[in-house]
Amino acid sequence: MELFGWEIDAYPAAMAGAGLLIALVAWLPLALRRLPLSLPIVCLIIGGLVYIGPLPAPNPSPIAHPYLTERLTEFVVIVALMGAGLKIDRRFSFRDWGATWRLLAVTMPLSILAIVFTGVTVLGLSAVAALLLAASLAPTDPVLAADVQVGDPLEGKEDTVRFALTSEAGLNDGFAFPFVHLAIALSLSATTGEPWLAHWLAVNVVWEIAAGIAVGWLVGHLFGWATFKMPGDTLAKTGDGLVAIAATFVSYGVSEMLHCYGFFAVFVTALTLRNSHRDHHFQRDMHDITEQIERITMMALLLAFGGAIMGGLFAGVGWVDMLAVALILLVIRPLAGLVALIGAPATLSEKLTIAFFGIRGVGSFYYLAFGLNNGDFQEGERLWVILSLVAFISILMHGLTVTPAMRWLDRRHGREVD
Repeated sequence: MELFGWEIDAYPAAMAGAGLLIALVAWLPLALRRLPLSLPIVCLIIGGLVYIGPLPAPNPSPIAHPYLTERLTEFVVIVALMGAGLKIDRRFSFRDWGATWRLLAVTMPLSILAIVFTGVTVLGLSAVAALLLAASLAPTDPVLAADVQVGDPLEGKEDTVRFALTSEAGLNDGFAFPFVHLAIALSLSATTGEPWLAHWLAVNVVWEIAAGIAVGWLVGHLFGWATFKMPGDTLAKTGDGLVAIAATFVSYGVSEMLHCYGFFAVFVTALTLRNSHRDHHFQRDMHDITEQIERITMMALLLAFGGAIMGGLFAGVGWVDMLAVALILLVIRPLAGLVALIGAPATLSEKLTIAFFGIRGVGSFYYLAFGLNNGDFQEGERLWVILSLVAFISILMHGLTVTPAMRWLDRRHGREVD
């Protein structure tokens, strides 16, 4: 390729770009921690500038690469789920995780119903397409929600808001899957006429949830024993946090081979692995490597997303689409979150913060790509535009408000800021 009359080999240019990306991964979180600006926003800006720059760039739109989008977002999400599970200091229990169950059992179903209604009445989508959109947008993203999550393992930074949003992001990715499969089943049934209800209930709801949890628990116990309790030289003595990535791949791979929910399996594996020796310093080593890999891959995806936006992804967006996005982000999620937290042991400011910061992002891209790749939907391109617009506005809106909001909340509750 040629730049300003200078012939440049694509390979060293790519190497230099990758080096700059990794340097930004290390430096930007420190530089941005006190600013009302998030890492994802910076990535979008850089991606857009790269796309409109003098160097030739391929079309990064998810519409053009649905299978690649599914696989790349899948990878980022499972690494993020492992990291989220490892950094939760609070022991798992039905009582202490009360806010989590409220968000899963109330907020997610209410959000799905409301987004389906919005998709049909405001956007003019078919009911099945609206269901796929709703199932994709209902979960809080575990990748882009780092700024509202708990701190690193053993730091003890687990106030009500950060714990609720971290645990919700860890579990709701799995709970969204039955609704995605429901949309797929309905789309295929409309074409083939085959019955779907019994298979969906028995396989996609009962088997895949139960088996995913079981696989996660088993793999977590095996890796916990090998890491901390095995006679002789345990994996913890290596000091190599890649053990967490190994556990992630084994858990996800086994669960997918058994046709159950890998997202459930990975998060449960992380919780079980953390519980095997909660206070061991190696927990931090494992979390750190997952965070670094997650951040690199997340930045690469967001660079592509920024390029796709500059390449015309939103060219056909109208005021109706903007209205639907505003309803999803500013009305549906906050109201559904507040309804779920009625009677919860939290202050009003904490409830408002939890309800507002339902960040949408990488996980939503995965679910939509999975649904479109496995179902029979006639409105796929429109769904991509709407979902991408929701993710884009969420990144901007939540990214610009998260730092001042969390600092205000910490001051209000007498906690040390940053």
